[in-house]
Amino acid sequence: MTNRSTKRIAATSLALAAISLHQSCAFVTPSSSSRVSPTKLNVVGEQASSFGPAQVLRNLKETLPQIQWLADGDGSPSNKIDIPDHVAHVLAQPAAPKREAENEDRTERIRVRAKQAAEDAMKLRGMLTGEDDVKAWWRSQRSLSEGGRTVTKEDPLTVLVAGGGLAGLVVAAACHAKGMKVALFEQASSYAPYGGPIQVQSNALRALQQINPKIYEELVSAGTCTADRVSGLKIGYRKGNKLAGLYDAGDWLLRVD
Repeated sequence: MTNRSTKRIAATSLALAAISLHQSCAFVTPSSSSRVSPTKLNVVGEQASSFGPAQVLRNLKETLPQIQWLADGDGSPSNKIDIPDHVAHVLAQPAAPKREAENEDRTERIRVRAKQAAEDAMKLRGMLTGEDDVKAWWRSQRSLSEGGRTVTKEDPLTVLVAGGGLAGLVVAAACHAKGMKVALFEQASSYAPYGGPIQVQSNALRALQQINPKIYEELVSAGTCTADRVSGLKIGYRKGNKLAGLYDAGDWLLRVD
């Protein structure tokens, strides 16, 4: 019996157990005490309760004996530190990235560069029309012998990239940097600011530096360095126990790059 079959049998057994315990429909109308008070529009909301393996586990958790000693105490002091010593040591290095304060000159410089990049992209519209488009290399079907062909500098690998977004542009740049012949297709007629900010982690930034140093320099120049801060996930309430770990409100659950 496979692991998948075992898991299915276990899930089915739990579901059947829940059905036998509750003997109810999939959704149960809550009692009047659990209903939400009427709104200004005289609409009464109802919280539907469900049954199944998840509900069985919740019921089991609620009926387990509670040992207060396990929940007493304070969270780990290390989870309350915003900048750990090892991070502070890295940030103190001369080569560590430094945050550039936002100012009108910097903002204007970035806007001008973005406008220039959009204009450069617009100039590429219609770069292949008429006979040039008909004779484009990606429209020519190649006949390859069994086993493929020999890749040379004069006849490199050919790559078609669908989409000129972030992923498509990076893929095209990486393939081009390796000497491949690349064609990128994008349906949008122009590039323009859209949506919120883009966060680039240090490992992705390092990969871009290896692909194309010029791209790396452009990103560093236009971007705002946040490497002098610790990012992650904090908890907003007290949780846990001495066995699994205690967390006070405001403690770090996870720190990332």
